[in-house]
Amino acid sequence: MNQRKRKQAVNDRRPKIIPFSLDATFFFERAVQSLDRFHYDKALKYFRRAVEYEPDNPVNHCNMAGILSEMGRYEESNDILRSVLDKIDPAMTECYYYLANNYANMEKYEDAEDALVRYLETDAEGQFLDEADELLDLLHYELNRPTKLSTIKSKENVYAHDKARELLEAGRFAEAVRILEEIIGRQPDFLAARNNLGLAYYYMGLFDKSIQTISEVLEAEPGNLHALCNLAIFYQHSNQAKELAELLALLRKTIPFHPEHVFKLATTLGIVGEHQEAYRHFRRLLRSGELAGEPSLHHFAAVAAANIGRFDDAERYWQQAERLDPQSEVPPFYLKKLERMKSGEAAPPTHYHYHLPFDEQFRKWEQAPELVPGALKQDPLVRSSFFWALRHGDRRTKVQVIQALGLVADEEVIDALKAFLVDPEEEDELKRVAVLVLRSIGVQDSLSVMFGGKTLTLEPRRKSARLPVWDSAWQTVLEQAMEQMSGRYDVVQQHDMMTLWVDYLSRVYPQVPKLHNSAAWAAALEYWTAKMHRQSVTYAELVDRYQASQASISRYANRIDEACGIREKLKLSMTLSAFKENR
Repeated sequence: MNQRKRKQAVNDRRPKIIPFSLDATFFFERAVQSLDRFHYDKALKYFRRAVEYEPDNPVNHCNMAGILSEMGRYEESNDILRSVLDKIDPAMTECYYYLANNYANMEKYEDAEDALVRYLETDAEGQFLDEADELLDLLHYELNRPTKLSTIKSKENVYAHDKARELLEAGRFAEAVRILEEIIGRQPDFLAARNNLGLAYYYMGLFDKSIQTISEVLEAEPGNLHALCNLAIFYQHSNQAKELAELLALLRKTIPFHPEHVFKLATTLGIVGEHQEAYRHFRRLLRSGELAGEPSLHHFAAVAAANIGRFDDAERYWQQAERLDPQSEVPPFYLKKLERMKSGEAAPPTHYHYHLPFDEQFRKWEQAPELVPGALKQDPLVRSSFFWALRHGDRRTKVQVIQALGLVADEEVIDALKAFLVDPEEEDELKRVAVLVLRSIGVQDSLSVMFGGKTLTLEPRRKSARLPVWDSAWQTVLEQAMEQMSGRYDVVQQHDMMTLWVDYLSRVYPQVPKLHNSAAWAAALEYWTAKMHRQSVTYAELVDRYQASQASISRYANRIDEACGIREKLKLSMTLSAFKENR
């Protein structure tokens, strides 16, 4: 046998040794095997060894506490759990549930309640929520009282989302956006919250942000029907015809089962002009009977029917809506208009909202402006239509909306008008109206305004009492002054004229004089504005431009001075200036 073969033979006779390491994983696996065989003593021994190898690993300690609990050694189990929370990992909030379970087994129900409340209020994962509910029921029975619970941490986002939805339904969009953004910051995969955030942006007229938000939902879940429907509406209003056509091809083939999804799809198809498909889905809902008692559903079916020429069906649905909701003005309004629709004199409604058309609402409110605040505060659909019109209406509508929003003057309205002031796409004249309304409702802080492509800061010059209404006659005076001062005075000077007008009206309200000669009042405002800014202007010039008599302009200028004390302020200003020069 040669040397190589002898060496191979020796190696073949050597015993084969399989190395293994004794570590925490080894003892953990042995413990699990023992548990599977219900050998609790061995399992406990192996978990203790795992703890020895990894004393800072809280899971090993919790496993050991779990075995002790299974063995009925609850006090020892609790000692370990408290040690984990106090010394090793306070973030192991599930230990509170284990403690609660042990205390309940020891019939220490108040201690169990304290531990369970601590678990529910601090644990963000909610791993034992179902078990916690059962334990709450037990404690309620044993203690003969409900458990006081301020919040459930793991359901915090769910509760916040419910609150945001309530705010959306109430038309308080800015508040809803704030809550929804916070939810998504904490839980980015909460798609329902992201969907509603997209809607809130849409109601506020923020198209780009709404499309971006809904696109994020569809990236995570391409088949999300609510997101697809929302996106279709956003595409329509942003005139993205190609994208809308591709999306509609998909939605036409979609046949949802759940009534909520059917309703969402039907209203969406109607809004984007697919009235035939919308009518088909509305009829499905009415035949199913689940939502047949909703007057709004009958109204939507009537709108769809009218748009495809089925006027008899539309009449039947509006009549049913009127029976279900006799207090509403909507069904009678359209039933009265139906004959004109049939003859082609009037077009069917194009919107799918259960309220009167925007123009019709304004006609009513012009006759009774005291109704505006209540309608805007109580009806979220009306409120959303106002915010929509502020962003996307024509010039006349925007003026009406700005004035109407001033009658509500809540925090969200003020924020919306301030955002309007810095929008580069809006007209300067409309922004001046918005400034006037903000000042008239008592907003006395500095205002950032983009005029002529430049951002300016308008400081308040006078504080005024809030005016409860804004009269069209007051607006006429303002508009005449603005028209004549445009190009002759800068933006700050024009703002001061508006502020002076609000200040005067506030001081004399409610004894505001009759403003029959609006041109003379406007000229008087320009007169004092020029004097305040040391700008040259003569009565003769004002008479020529405003086509008003000098006597009237002088009389109204004196009335403004009597209320606001302008001459005295100008004298004081000149005295102070002279004093500074002499120094």
